[in-house]
Amino acid sequence: MSVINEQVILGCLEKIIEPKTGKNVVELGIISGLVVKEGNIGFALEINPADANEMEIVRKQCEDAVFALDGVSSVSAVMTAEQAPAAPAQKAPPPQQQQPSQKPEVPGVAAIVAVASGKGGVGKSTCAVNIALGLQAQGLNVGMLDADVYGPSLPRMLGISGKPDSKDGKKLIPMEKWGLKVMSMGFLVEEDTPMIWRGPMIMSALQQMVFDVAWGELDVLVVDMPPGTGDAQLTMAQKVPLTGAVIISTPQDIALLDARKGLNMFKKVDVPVMGIVENMSYFLCPSCGERSDIFGHGGARETAAELGVDFLGEVPLHMDIRKTSDAGTPITVTEPESAHAQIYKALGERVQEKIEENLGQTGPRIVIE
Repeated sequence: MSVINEQVILGCLEKIIEPKTGKNVVELGIISGLVVKEGNIGFALEINPADANEMEIVRKQCEDAVFALDGVSSVSAVMTAEQAPAAPAQKAPPPQQQQPSQKPEVPGVAAIVAVASGKGGVGKSTCAVNIALGLQAQGLNVGMLDADVYGPSLPRMLGISGKPDSKDGKKLIPMEKWGLKVMSMGFLVEEDTPMIWRGPMIMSALQQMVFDVAWGELDVLVVDMPPGTGDAQLTMAQKVPLTGAVIISTPQDIALLDARKGLNMFKKVDVPVMGIVENMSYFLCPSCGERSDIFGHGGARETAAELGVDFLGEVPLHMDIRKTSDAGTPITVTEPESAHAQIYKALGERVQEKIEENLGQTGPRIVIE
């Protein structure tokens, strides 16, 4: 079986000719948003809206050609018709007439906490879910927003299925499980459907999932951020009134390097960093109880001290945490007296302390200059 990667896909698409120009679709530069994930392929064709009927034939040819490749299990090719905005008929309004940079409030939500990481694979979503439940264990009303448009995980991690409803056709009613109110792109699309969205689409979707959801009265909204420092992260940091951010990292150097990038991004947009959590901090053998520092140990604590932020705590690498997360039965709520649940509850208490500090010192809303 041949290896399916971006180069192979583009090589295949070079054989598809756009009839008007006689050039192939790759040469024309109309292929965008290419996603290759375990044999599932997604991409878009940027077209002129006037050519939609003719380009539908080309789109189908592209889709069929890629699907015929050995190792491809699904293909989703869509057409986008983005056009440059028309030149304004009048002069731009003077600066005093422009909208202020003050972030709009989310009705009923007292505090919003972003749980972020500089890279994937550090267990950020598992930590986000259990920290949210740790906050809830203090008697708080808590919601969760899955801001990872490309790889939403909260439906699986919380054991939620179905689609959200809307009473008025304007605001979505969040799904509920384990006492949490939850919204995720995973409720709106099939789990194996690749998302082929460019930056503006992602930013629009995220803002809608924040402001166009009937959250009700929440003490805290926990946002499970996508890994990295791209469009989605900047949208949340610049457009949403974040009370603060929690950075998740593992102890090894490469993860800590990326964690620094995430931390510095929040600092640059004036979002307080509440602290760093070291996930997968150590491994305790379930048979003999021997401790092993598989990924090293203490790196996150040292990094926090170096960067002048708080170290919030350590979470071990343990099969019970992994099993309960995969099963949609988070350990903090299904095994509340376990040692691991107590760790997450302690993290929740630390985060709540930071929320109270940040709201008391700087107010709940941040102005970006």
